Amino acid sequence: MTLPPDYFEAMYAERDDPWGFRTRWYETRKRRLTMAALPDSHYRSVFEPGCSIGLLTTELAARSEQVVAMDVSDRALRQARQIVPANVQLRRGAVPADWPSSGFELIVLSEVGYYLDPTDCQTLAELAVESSRDLIAIHWRHPVADYPLTGDQVHSVIEACAHHHGLARVVNHVERDLRLDVWSSDVRSVAVRDELISS
Repeated sequence: MTLPPDYFEAMYAERDDPWGFRTRWYETRKRRLTMAALPDSHYRSVFEPGCSIGLLTTELAARSEQVVAMDVSDRALRQARQIVPANVQLRRGAVPADWPSSGFELIVLSEVGYYLDPTDCQTLAELAVESSRDLIAIHWRHPVADYPLTGDQVHSVIEACAHHHGLARVVNHVERDLRLDVWSSDVRSVAVRDELISS
């Protein structure tokens, strides 16, 4: 079963920052890895479901014209509103049910896929690969009793959907704790995108 909104509201009711986004080096480093792995320096449009308290959102906004950020928790969104810049549009909603109708240059799936059951994760993956040029996913790899899926299972689902829709994996970073992948419809390397070399 996909975890319901009440699960997350209860987490934020107990602590403002239940995953330690502000305090843990693991989380700070993960955000830096995420930003460093993006193939382009700037994006016109970004979608970040599961934005939580807005720390990654704020970093994405610095490299974007517009960010649509979504979370199921009102408590999390109230915190995010205090720090996100003006080019961020915050929405309350859950994926895949509340997926935006427009496409995006970049979609960021950071620690969201394993809260979904296999059916919803499949739908999320299909929507993400159909709606983006660049798609980045990063997930914790250790099993968590409450979560329907593991991070590796989530990435396997996305990989299959990406392959089916013609997106190539351009970044693959795997550690004991986390996995980060980037898929893109633009298979050029960063050096080619940045005109350091010709294709």
